[in-house]
Amino acid sequence: MTTAGTLYGIGVGPGDPDLITVKAVKVLSRVGHIFASCSTKNTYSLALNIVRSHLNGAGLEHLPFPMTRNPEVLAAAWEENARRVLEVLRRGEDAAFVTLGDPLTYSTFGYLLKTLKRLDPAVRVVTIPGITSYHAAAALAQIPLSEGEESINVVSGALGSARLREVIDRTDNLVLLKTYRHFDDIYRALEELDLLDCAVCVSRCGLEGETVVDDVRSLKGKALPYLSLIIIKKKGKGC
Repeated sequence: MTTAGTLYGIGVGPGDPDLITVKAVKVLSRVGHIFASCSTKNTYSLALNIVRSHLNGAGLEHLPFPMTRNPEVLAAAWEENARRVLEVLRRGEDAAFVTLGDPLTYSTFGYLLKTLKRLDPAVRVVTIPGITSYHAAAALAQIPLSEGEESINVVSGALGSARLREVIDRTDNLVLLKTYRHFDDIYRALEELDLLDCAVCVSRCGLEGETVVDDVRSLKGKALPYLSLIIIKKKGKGC
């Protein structure tokens, strides 16, 4: 009887190929099959591009994840992808799933992991953490995310300013991810909450064209790059 392989969920960092852990590189150099998520509209994967220089002849496969909020469509895609991963593991092959940042922080890997465990509770999975976009952005901008007894919240801006408004009074510092689509709404919230002087916007961290904008007012009315986040320190800068 063939012993099933192990799936490694690997965070490859925010974009710079040098920001991958030594452990991740060791696994990538020996596994025979590597999965990465992509949109159902294309087969592009930034995570795969980041790790290409660390690979050693492994087979590459894209797992399509639809860009929708329809729970039934999403659940069907997660199950189909999980079954494909199980096919490889049950042949006795080790495999890796590479993802931007950290595998368990706003990542498709989290959905894949839960579905795999539901379909096969005995499946062996090892998760290798990665550097998150906001840790890399803080390093680039030289902003301490929290000091002393300060609190920090990390929230999504995918639906606009709602989460920002919900938590800002209960935290000292805040990281707002996924800001590009609804930046106009987020900007209005920062303006209304008198937080413009407390905010820094970092885009394409670790990639070509990375930027750090200290004067968020200069971004009013502009479109942000897809990979953009905002760090807010209520006791920093001019606040």
